[in-house]
Amino acid sequence: MAFALPVWLAVQKELLEQIHVDPTCFDQFDDGALFLVFHLTRPCIAFITDAVRIRLKKIDPKKGELCADEMVMVALNYYAHGVASPDLLLRAGQSQADCPEILSTVSEVLAGMSDAFISFPLFHNAKHSVASRIEKFCGIPNALGVLAPAHFRIRASPYEKERFRSFLNTLGFTSVSSQLICDSDGNILSVEKCCVGSMYEEDMWYSSIKGKEMEEEVHGPFWVIGGKGYNLSKHVLTPVAEPANEKEIRFNEAHTKIQKVMRNTLGSMKWRFRCLMQLGFANDESLDKKNNIIKACCVLHNLAKKFSVPPPPVAGKIEPLHPSKLRTVPAEIIPEALKARQEIIDVKFSSSFSSQDTSNQNT
Repeated sequence: MAFALPVWLAVQKELLEQIHVDPTCFDQFDDGALFLVFHLTRPCIAFITDAVRIRLKKIDPKKGELCADEMVMVALNYYAHGVASPDLLLRAGQSQADCPEILSTVSEVLAGMSDAFISFPLFHNAKHSVASRIEKFCGIPNALGVLAPAHFRIRASPYEKERFRSFLNTLGFTSVSSQLICDSDGNILSVEKCCVGSMYEEDMWYSSIKGKEMEEEVHGPFWVIGGKGYNLSKHVLTPVAEPANEKEIRFNEAHTKIQKVMRNTLGSMKWRFRCLMQLGFANDESLDKKNNIIKACCVLHNLAKKFSVPPPPVAGKIEPLHPSKLRTVPAEIIPEALKARQEIIDVKFSSSFSSQDTSNQNT
């Protein structure tokens, strides 16, 4: 899972010590209806509700005790469908006017849980575990995850031309974008603060916490696997722009295979949490609130995987491939990075090694 077992067990222990055994507002739904309304299962919802309640008590003891269940119910329904249904609001004893404050509060609490449930591998064993699973999946060694920008549609006023253009992405719609890293199983390992949709992927990387850590060698001699919008560097492994032989073609195919995991992950997350398909109106001042919703859904995505929650009734589509926003003047290629990538291609994707890997996967 994306977060270390000791962290998971510690959180479980804290929740078990403060377990909530009284009837909850979720008890009025049978299991089938519960899943249709929230796209999550009862054990997963119970864990989320208890976790939010504990944190709300620390912020506001009265609110944590009296309103947590109803607040979580309204927020989860919004995440699942992009709007809180009038019937559910009535059941929760809330009104449509209460929704913005409820959503803001619960999203902030869930986003604050990201330190526990969105975890980039920090220690030797965790790094090698993630890297070995990626290598087993696609053949690329020494990679700590798949790097990509995730675009989320927003509305922006076309009358404010400069601001509108800043949100316009390469597919021609307005969006905010967050930098995500996931593993080969689709667990989110890192999510960074969102920015306007027109931002270059490369700029997003170098201004991000993880980008700075990787480039400053904090995580050692490992890569993250990025698409064409990134520059090849000592720690970002990009595809070969113009493959000249079979082994470079095989490397690019492996690169595409692991990138597809990220696209599937984003597609799955957007179909479980359909609020992410349209985050409403946005401006520079509202990015923090959008960021909390995105990060909250990433936390919920990892928890859904932890609890083996099935996909929602309508199967999700793969995330469309966003054409990379390339600079007019190509960046200078770092010879050391080019050499390191070529060594991977020569060692791992030559004819003999590729056939050996294929036979191993078939056995």
